[in-house]
Amino acid sequence: MRAKVVLPAPGVATESRLQRLEYDDLSVRRSLAVAHDALAASGRRSDRDAALALRRLGALDLPTYGAPLVARLLGTDSDRAEEALDRLVDVALLEETAYGRYAPHDLVRDFARELAGSGQAADVARTGVRWYTAVAERVLTETVQPGFDQEDRRRPTPTQPPEHTAHVRSVPPFAGSEEAFAWSIAELENIVALAERYADASDERTAAHVSTLLRLIFPCLQRGGRVSEMEVLGQVALELARRLGDEVAEAYALSDLAGMHFLAGHYGESLAFMEQATALWRRLGMISRVRRCLGNQGLLLESLGRYAECEQALLQCLELSPQLDDPWGDAVAYGHLGNLYEHTDPRAAIEYHRRSLAIGNEIGNVIVAHSALCNIGYAYLALDEPAAAVPHFEESLSMLGGHSDWHGESQSRLGLVRALRLLGRDGVCESECAELLRRADARADGYTGGLARHQYGLLLRKAGRPAEAREQWRVALAALDGTDKKEVLAELRELLDS
Repeated sequence: MRAKVVLPAPGVATESRLQRLEYDDLSVRRSLAVAHDALAASGRRSDRDAALALRRLGALDLPTYGAPLVARLLGTDSDRAEEALDRLVDVALLEETAYGRYAPHDLVRDFARELAGSGQAADVARTGVRWYTAVAERVLTETVQPGFDQEDRRRPTPTQPPEHTAHVRSVPPFAGSEEAFAWSIAELENIVALAERYADASDERTAAHVSTLLRLIFPCLQRGGRVSEMEVLGQVALELARRLGDEVAEAYALSDLAGMHFLAGHYGESLAFMEQATALWRRLGMISRVRRCLGNQGLLLESLGRYAECEQALLQCLELSPQLDDPWGDAVAYGHLGNLYEHTDPRAAIEYHRRSLAIGNEIGNVIVAHSALCNIGYAYLALDEPAAAVPHFEESLSMLGGHSDWHGESQSRLGLVRALRLLGRDGVCESECAELLRRADARADGYTGGLARHQYGLLLRKAGRPAEAREQWRVALAALDGTDKKEVLAELRELLDS
């Protein structure tokens, strides 16, 4: 069952709350109406803009707002939108909850919904959804390094309404990838609210915009490690794609849900979604997407201990190389083969990872190169050579820089923690572990947090703090229970039983 954003749809269960606060001559609605009407009748442009903005916010009805969105709703520029928002703050109809982010109090939110009514509310909501879709396409362009893909169809498909193109042209470029990524995080709560609200939209045009919005924003969320939001948005994306009969969107949604389950440690569920996606891409005849799915299947099968099937999937992946000019796909396949051979011959695994690293450097793909360095570090851990592993983990983290890739970063930090603990560098290890836990908790990533607490407990036991160690292991076991990290779960139970 999907989690639901606690935000009622426009016009639902709002009047009674305002009416309950009416007593004798005191009426909350009346006082809010006086404030709004005074702005609407003012001779100052900023006041009239503020009144219109409040009505438009009531129609769209999101958790928070920023000036760029309000500018689009008002059909003006950001400076004028900021003036309108500031006036609403001045008269206590909005509050600035964070820098550049505004929200109404609950009763003002109810009043704004009433103001919006049903007349233009649908048009305003459509405008908001189209704006989010256009900006999400800009974000995808400026933040994600997908690698070369001759059949990249994550951007709008033929079912997408034609006015989308005009909206994209109207969105200015971001100052850089970090600014673009920050937009996706700042607006994530709103995007979830829109997805929940319009998942069952009867208007197919709006449904198509929402479907595209989710497909465009998903890679950013995956890089950011936002697993809980990915689950909600992935399910909505899949439902919308199937309702619209958009098989390309459906295949992406299946792949995206597979990625979400992988990040959560549910490899079996991830594999089931990935196999469905592979079958659909095959039917659509999109070979580059089939190849990516085969590579991902190899990774998942290796994680599940199904090594023969893993090798078969990865060899099929490489057999498609002559049909595609896709060095990114080659690098990923070599990396997954390295992970596989790490179980039997870690030194051979390192050579595969070095081949992947060389390709990543050649094509300038930071994520591929980072992954290869991280994998080399793990191969050295398999060889019981932690001193050789440390510089590879450190270089991989340094390489990421401003590139947001939570899965890659968390894997490098976990490997570094393990290597430092084995080397007896306890002070640095504890600091690194605390940083990993802080970052995992900030993302509500219980899976990575559980893996980190497993390591932290081992460090605490070594320091002669067994009670604290056991508490870390108890929390880790609860977080990882139900995942496919069987070896870690078995070790945690053994540690707690000892």
